[in-house]
Amino acid sequence: MSTAPSADWRLAVVLVVLTAAAVVISRVGGLGVEREQVVAAARAVVQLAAVSAVIALVLRSVTWSIGFVLLMFTVATLTSTRRLGLPASSALWVGAAVGAGAVPVVVICLGSGVVPFNGPGLLPVAGIIIGGAMTAATLTGRRAFQELQAQTGTYEAGLAVGLTSSQATRLVVEPSAREALVPGIDQTRTVGLVTLPGAFIGVLLGGGTALEAGAAQVLVLVGLLAAQAATAAVVLHLVAGRRILRDDLRALPR
Repeated sequence: MSTAPSADWRLAVVLVVLTAAAVVISRVGGLGVEREQVVAAARAVVQLAAVSAVIALVLRSVTWSIGFVLLMFTVATLTSTRRLGLPASSALWVGAAVGAGAVPVVVICLGSGVVPFNGPGLLPVAGIIIGGAMTAATLTGRRAFQELQAQTGTYEAGLAVGLTSSQATRLVVEPSAREALVPGIDQTRTVGLVTLPGAFIGVLLGGGTALEAGAAQVLVLVGLLAAQAATAAVVLHLVAGRRILRDDLRALPR
């Protein structure tokens, strides 16, 4: 008997009900994200339907799997660039930050032989790590921009006492940088006690043992810690060097 959710009319009804609940709660609670929730839910359905249609073919070929990973990386970079309110020309720098976190982790997992170098091994691990690095880039950058905007006086005071622009920027943004890493750290600390994340459930649904599921999940979580830390550090460096900076903040004195 399959343990996977039934992909029939009942699933459609549940998705509609849950989306409507999210919208109603957001409206009543004054959160103001109703439209984004509907768009996100609709995009998730369409995108996953499209992925499901081609994933079987992609998984049969390492070449196609690598191509799909590159597509995920590109989308992650563009998504983070847009969320940070940056011009398209900054996408290369954002991609460098995401790649600095994701690429070494994926290479270590595959190169060590812990994750088999095939489609079913590459795609899930790379997808989760890239997604985590994207989140770290977005959260780190947004917090850095908020701090620079709110603490312009501190930044200018740093310049006044002889700090360089890069040093003054770090003085302002570094204290907030750790907040981007808190969700990943908390998820890792509470795994198995509070949550059973995707990799664990995925292995179980795929017929793996509980031990195999645990091994897959701890690999992903620890990999995420490393990837997100590296990405956050690179984003801070690029913000301090004005490689990643919103247009409205470029008017700050140097």
